[in-house]
Amino acid sequence: MNTYHINKGIGRTVEFKGLKAQYLFIFAGGLLAVLVLVMILYMTGVSNYICLFTAGSASSLLIWQTFSMNRKYGVYGLMKLGAKKKHPRYIISRKNLLRYIKINNP
Repeated sequence: MNTYHINKGIGRTVEFKGLKAQYLFIFAGGLLAVLVLVMILYMTGVSNYICLFTAGSASSLLIWQTFSMNRKYGVYGLMKLGAKKKHPRYIISRKNLLRYIKINNP
């Protein structure tokens, strides 16, 4: 009789080395952007040392910021932060004040 192991990861968020959900995609996209930037710098004839310094500093900044956002906001934190920014802080009513006063005429 065949035995099949149940995948215990169904319904859980994607995680790699502590990065969860959208932070993993931000991290991968950022590293790809750094790679493209360094390739463009190298093809335009910029010094190799400048290319290495740019790649190292940009990638370390990206890693630091991604992991700190992951720690600070959590799995759904960026979506909550984006939703909070879309809501108005207060409601402005520009109707005439006299319109709100009811006068009872007999």
